[in-house]
Amino acid sequence: MQFLTSLGLLLILFTFSCQSPTRENATVTGVNPPAEGFNSAGSDAKAIEIADQVMLAMGGRKAWDDTRVIGWNFNGRRYLIWDKQTGDVRIDVPQDTAVYLLNVDGGNLKVKMKGEEITDNDSLKALYKRGESMWINDSYWLVMPFKLKDSGVTLKYIGEDTTQAGVPSEVLQLTFQNVGNTPDNMYQVWVDQSDNLIKQWSYYAKFDQEKPPAIWPWDNYQTFGSIKLSADRSDDRGPKFVQVLDSISSTVFASFDQPSMVKF
Repeated sequence: MQFLTSLGLLLILFTFSCQSPTRENATVTGVNPPAEGFNSAGSDAKAIEIADQVMLAMGGRKAWDDTRVIGWNFNGRRYLIWDKQTGDVRIDVPQDTAVYLLNVDGGNLKVKMKGEEITDNDSLKALYKRGESMWINDSYWLVMPFKLKDSGVTLKYIGEDTTQAGVPSEVLQLTFQNVGNTPDNMYQVWVDQSDNLIKQWSYYAKFDQEKPPAIWPWDNYQTFGSIKLSADRSDDRGPKFVQVLDSISSTVFASFDQPSMVKF
């Protein structure tokens, strides 16, 4: 199954509180303006309020803004290093004996496969789309809670429900318009009523599907730097070996030599 998603990354602003704040004071203690292009008019006010509360529980916009470098293994298939301040991304794919060095903001790309650097322009154009798609998908699996008010998103409040693990939650629905590789996708997320963290999500390949083909836990939160992330989840899917760094050598995004932080 392909898990490609449709969003770019949302930058969020907040003054962090170490206690999980209540939804009542979410708009008072934190500032979480939507990304340009978020469908505020078509979104539910309650869903927006809960999304703001999720942001506070995750560490908040300032903490997210200040986060610099994130590295993670995705499903044991590849390792990514992303400098979110510069847009530089490195993707190591052992099964393809490949390394992608790209900038997701500017389109620059270098690729090495099976020991040989790719220099053909047409090949590089196709490989850029492949590398960008891997980054879009894999980063969404890691930082989705920071993207609830992203460009192109319409956010709806579905109601109260419990997760498959029995966690009382409030359910939000995300649909997309004119963004990303797969704008027909739809997601639902279960927000824990006790700590305001997303604990489960479901995926719909088409927004008009009656039932989701997949429901996954979003659990095992840990603090990395100043933000919370869900990694090493109970179903053994998604991000593993997550690292958040204040800085990293620029050679990581310029040289094909594998950096020491790569883990499989």
